[in-house]
Amino acid sequence: QVQLVASGGGLVQAGGSLNLSCASSGSGFSINAMSWYRQAPGKQRNLVARITRDGRANYADSVKGRFTISRDNNKNTVYLQMNSLKPEDTAVYNCNAEGTTLTIKYLEIWARGTLVTVSS
Repeated sequence: QVQLVASGGGLVQAGGSLNLSCASSGSGFSINAMSWYRQAPGKQRNLVARITRDGRANYADSVKGRFTISRDNNKNTVYLQMNSLKPEDTAVYNCNAEGTTLTIKYLEIWARGTLVTVSS
């Protein structure tokens, strides 16, 4: 059984930095793209950043220039380096992996969220 485990959230002051990580464990799941989403209280979940297996990344406009997504394919781990954090970045951050198995052509797996709180 494949699982994703996200970590690295916490409390930080505005202007500070955090680095989130999300690691996949288990076998039988070939990961293609990995993404970070976030959901602020009372709001819908939105894509923050996505990275393909060959390293192509795209970002939400609100985080461009401040956040960087990266991945280590050997470790099946995706990272989100967040700099110049703002109070509006406060949210629960979720990791997502898209991939395939021997019998399933498309599968998405989600990690439990990690809370990021940015104080003003």
